[in-house]
Amino acid sequence: MNASDRDVRIITICLLILTVFATGVVLSELRAVLVPFVLALFITMGLAPLIHVQIVRLQFPRTVAIMTSISVAMLVLVLAGIITSVTVAGMIQNARQYQQQISLFVANALESLPLDEWGIDESQLVGLVPAQVGGAVVGVGNAVIDILSNGILVVVFVIFLLIGRTAAGPRGSTWNEVETRVQRYLGIKFLVSLVTGFSVGFVLQVLGVPFALMFGLMSFMLNFIPSVGSIVATLLPLPVVMVDPSLSSTTAVLAIVVPGAIQMTMGNFIEPKIYGESLGLHPVVTLMSLVLWGTLWGVVGMFLAAPLAAIIQIFLGRLEHTRPFAEAMAGRLDPLLGDD
Repeated sequence: MNASDRDVRIITICLLILTVFATGVVLSELRAVLVPFVLALFITMGLAPLIHVQIVRLQFPRTVAIMTSISVAMLVLVLAGIITSVTVAGMIQNARQYQQQISLFVANALESLPLDEWGIDESQLVGLVPAQVGGAVVGVGNAVIDILSNGILVVVFVIFLLIGRTAAGPRGSTWNEVETRVQRYLGIKFLVSLVTGFSVGFVLQVLGVPFALMFGLMSFMLNFIPSVGSIVATLLPLPVVMVDPSLSSTTAVLAIVVPGAIQMTMGNFIEPKIYGESLGLHPVVTLMSLVLWGTLWGVVGMFLAAPLAAIIQIFLGRLEHTRPFAEAMAGRLDPLLGDD
């Protein structure tokens, strides 16, 4: 690589960094509008195969297929909204009791440590951890309620997107690749998350663990957050099972080991086997995407982090000057560094 090419690459990197910062400011400021729109965009992509089947296989007119798909989607969203609202309301209601369980768990764990000799105030630790964990539980619940409260705006966006939607383009086009990858990811992720959440909730219910329904719902929702979500969902019941006197030691161990085994099996074996190729993102890029979108759009951004990162990678890969960044997002740094 000669000096001129190196200078061009440095300028491109600097401009891209400035563009990312400017885009981040815009995304944060327009969060109230962009979050419902992006959710509607993903729902539209999910409904596209259903519309296609009605038009091609059932020979329905396009308008009828769109209205039928919207009706089905609204029915599913209403039923899911009712179930989720009731469960999340109970989850938020139980958050205080859950915090008390964590406080007792932390206090018991700190008894054996010489905190006075280390100059650490035990009361601060006992209060800090429950506040953070309980706040996270409430935060996820509030995020779901926030999504449901914007349901009308999301539905309006979905209707207009479906009406104005054209064909995804020929095979190999950019938007066709985006839709294909996102549809496949969302469909499989939803099914895997549903099975995971139901399995975890059922196991905890059979074991007699308090808040089993809440933990099952949390497993379903957190499974959409790559890597971190499944770990958090596995550890959430730990304070409850460790301090509940009605649960035996064997039950407490099973309440952690069995859901952990379910999460590991579904995430590391079942999902990759069904999905085949992953989103093509390096794990570090996935974690960075979680932090970025979580900062910009909160918990909802963390749910959308993986597919949004995949979409960005596709668009970067289509342009010659930004193609090395797409390769870097997949863990291939040689094109970005200019190594031959």
